[in-house]
Amino acid sequence: MPESPTKPSRSRFDLASWRPSPRALWLVLGAFVIGLVLFALVWSGDRDGDDFFRANGTPPTAAPSAYEPLPVPLPAGSRDASGMDAERQPADEDEVAQQDEPRLVEAPAPVAVEPPPPPPPSPLTQPRPIPGATPAPRYPVRALRRGESGTVMVRAEIGPDGVPTSVSVSQGSGSRLLDRTAVDAVKRWRFEPATLDGRPTVGTVVVPIAFEPSR
Repeated sequence: MPESPTKPSRSRFDLASWRPSPRALWLVLGAFVIGLVLFALVWSGDRDGDDFFRANGTPPTAAPSAYEPLPVPLPAGSRDASGMDAERQPADEDEVAQQDEPRLVEAPAPVAVEPPPPPPPSPLTQPRPIPGATPAPRYPVRALRRGESGTVMVRAEIGPDGVPTSVSVSQGSGSRLLDRTAVDAVKRWRFEPATLDGRPTVGTVVVPIAFEPSR
């Protein structure tokens, strides 16, 4: 008979081969003890400094730093120890440099001054006969014989020199002889010329010439 194949034997776990040696156990125990000592030292140091974080508490805050108090501002217009106005102390060196730099000061633009208004013009004055330069007309003999009388209104244009330039009858007397005699008389008169702004100018005047026979 053929032999039946033998079944492979199962390997058994040998616990004795995995058991550490006494030396290894002592090394592990010594490392454990050293770790406990180090942990105790660290934990005690953290408690003394109170820096250990507590889950139910608030985290420790850093101690406030000691700052040098700022100088008290001086009142307006007062001077500090350096003699400088409190409000005009420069902020930094750049500001001091800007103050020392020359600045171009622009001159103010000239203001246009309006000229004063001209004085109002003087009123126009009318010509006036010059006393002593107005000879009276001679009464016409023929008109006197006829008994003609009346007043003639003579209109005269006077030049800047006071001499009549045009003479005419403005209102007659009813007698042509008397009107013509009055016009001829005024042509020989001299006048003070009319003035405008103090200067002689052309003017017009009307003068009455009366003819009345004497009794």
